[in-house]
Amino acid sequence: MPEEESGTPHWLFGDQLGPHFVDPARGGPHRDAPLLMIESRRVFGRRRFHRAKAHLVLSAMRHRAAELGDRVRYVKAGTYREGLREAVGDGPVTVRHPTSHAALAFVRGLPSVRVLTAHGFLVTHDEFRTWADGRGTKHLRQEDFYRWVRRTHDLLMEGDDPAGGRWNLDHDNRRPPPRGATALGVPAPYRPRESDIDAEVRSDLDRWSREGDVEFVGEDAPRRFPATRREALAALRRFTEHRLTTFGAYEDAVLAEDATMSHSLLSSSLNLGLLDPAECVERAEARWRSGDVPLNSAEGFVRQIAGWREFVWHVYWYFGARYREGNALRHHGALPGWFTELDGEGTGANCLTHTLDQVRTTGWTHHIPRLMILGSHALQRGWDPAAVTDWFHRGFVDGYDWVMVPNVVGMSQYADGGRMTTKPYTSGGAYIDRMSDLCGPCRYKPSVRVGEDACPFTAGYWNLLHRHRDRFEHNARMTRAVRGLDRLTDLGELLEQERDRRD
Repeated sequence: MPEEESGTPHWLFGDQLGPHFVDPARGGPHRDAPLLMIESRRVFGRRRFHRAKAHLVLSAMRHRAAELGDRVRYVKAGTYREGLREAVGDGPVTVRHPTSHAALAFVRGLPSVRVLTAHGFLVTHDEFRTWADGRGTKHLRQEDFYRWVRRTHDLLMEGDDPAGGRWNLDHDNRRPPPRGATALGVPAPYRPRESDIDAEVRSDLDRWSREGDVEFVGEDAPRRFPATRREALAALRRFTEHRLTTFGAYEDAVLAEDATMSHSLLSSSLNLGLLDPAECVERAEARWRSGDVPLNSAEGFVRQIAGWREFVWHVYWYFGARYREGNALRHHGALPGWFTELDGEGTGANCLTHTLDQVRTTGWTHHIPRLMILGSHALQRGWDPAAVTDWFHRGFVDGYDWVMVPNVVGMSQYADGGRMTTKPYTSGGAYIDRMSDLCGPCRYKPSVRVGEDACPFTAGYWNLLHRHRDRFEHNARMTRAVRGLDRLTDLGELLEQERDRRD
């Protein structure tokens, strides 16, 4: 940055909170540039967010402002535009590339704002565009991208080959929970201690609610996720040193009494910008190379960050702002009240009850309950994918527009028609029964598809295949499943049952 711009203020969004976002060596502002942070109340007033998410974001922002001291001006305002006007008037300001299409359009529409390159990811927009354009197809696959990232960033490589001789160790990472166990028995994840700032944020949220400015869903106390760089590093250290070993084998398993299993719980820290993805994957690889962690666990974690997280970020930008409007299956059903209110008791199905209860109390579940319970149910019931996307965005502490649009529109709801995944991610109750301990206490039976005991996932799965048979039977990965419809002697009864079934 030219020396004459050293006094230009730099605006930090609430998901750009790590020191790497202001590092001049990484394309950040001049080291002497004053910093600006704007807390916009309208962000939380437009839609009903999970209270734990609102608390975490505001706590992280205020903690960062306290760390920066006199270098930052922290403005509390009704809107970003009002805060910007109060802080700099019509003067120039720089800002990192924001993380949503709406925010990018907003800052680009301000004549005094100069947008710097995006940060917080391993691959740049230009690098991804070159990779994607060179494929000569509208369909992008995470596996291909992941291998390219591993090669270009020398992650878990032995020369030109993947460590262990295989790129993908998913086969080793799909074990069901240990038989009879109620918990994995690993050390608990890092838990932060709340500060006076947390209490202040909670008081403000209470006041905003009383004044009618905002309305939340879910619970926020106590804070479970890091709000500072120091806390995030402690969480990363605890995961890699005490929990990563068993992560791989059981990353797809679900236990009712062990919500976190061996998962890292680092997604919110990464998405707030408190951690850089490079330091996360490098630390996991170092643990493997030192012999402390098995390869399948290190690879599974690296795949989540260097593979899926990177892929989702770039798909969001590469496919453009209208990607969110995809509805290839023409689903338009409204989300029922028990779902939007996180009322687990309103479902009857134990897996849904348990998962919604966890979302209500924590604002988090790991990827299998999200994808194969919540998302799968929404897909089977034919709910509007835009509404489902918005619900996931608002309801999870790590949910951002760039995260949820590809994850829900593309992967969970197959609303893009297969542009980023090869098939819909859904199943009958047998999968949930195999990978969890949630079906035993349930009033429904995963093997039953018709009648009072019929599992809504088992019946819903076959109903979905029938409803979209013309599309799915031409999908090579689904042909065999679709042909299974012809073997169902009770298909007529099942379809009638599902027409009458309430959500």
